[in-house]
Amino acid sequence: MKVQTKRTISMSSSLAYFVLSLVINSAGNVLTLVTSSKIHPSYLGSAYWTAATANFGAALHWNLFWAFIIVGILTIILNSVLVGSFSWKRAIGNMLFMIPFSALIQVFADFFLGRYSNIFSGLPEATNPLMVFLYILLNFFGVVLIGTAISIYQRVNLVLHPADDLMQILRFKYFKGRAATAMWISYVPPTVLAVIALIITHNFTNFGLGTIFAFLFQGGVTGIADKWVFPKLKHQAVDVGKVE
Repeated sequence: MKVQTKRTISMSSSLAYFVLSLVINSAGNVLTLVTSSKIHPSYLGSAYWTAATANFGAALHWNLFWAFIIVGILTIILNSVLVGSFSWKRAIGNMLFMIPFSALIQVFADFFLGRYSNIFSGLPEATNPLMVFLYILLNFFGVVLIGTAISIYQRVNLVLHPADDLMQILRFKYFKGRAATAMWISYVPPTVLAVIALIITHNFTNFGLGTIFAFLFQGGVTGIADKWVFPKLKHQAVDVGKVE
């Protein structure tokens, strides 16, 4: 698949798209976490990378911020192997994405879980079918937000989270632009982390219906959003190394 290697939008537009997508992604990730806590983390779950990272961090007694940072660094190393070379520019860009993203994850988690407000902590537990259905819909909506945000900042390609950079490398280098296929393959590393966490803790939380929904449809949501959310925004300055 032919990909665009030059940037055709201004830096101000790129920054605006990036900031918007960063907030959408952070809010979506935390929405999956807090809604699952209202039912049971093992029943509803959260987005796939989020679930695996949260479990891995809990197994090693890290908070969400440090869990996302360390897992991100490991993914940067994997991406360099797949591209075939190490780029400080790319690695620094990944880090520039990770730090505010990881901080926003913690801020949104504190906000929704009651440290700064009672928006979600004040809502009732899912003790009846209607509330269960509501939280499931909100959880799935969180996954949709994540997939949409990924679409926006992958097309902007200013800086990327290492996990989304991994998906983009796989998408354009190995799978001819197929977003869903690339997303599924990119789930191999978090699966490994989840297995390690399970071995350490013998506990398997944040994996459930929402995680299955994310696994099956998040990549497809990204592909759809490419066409329908800011449709004039095309993939900018894609660099995935030599295309297979």
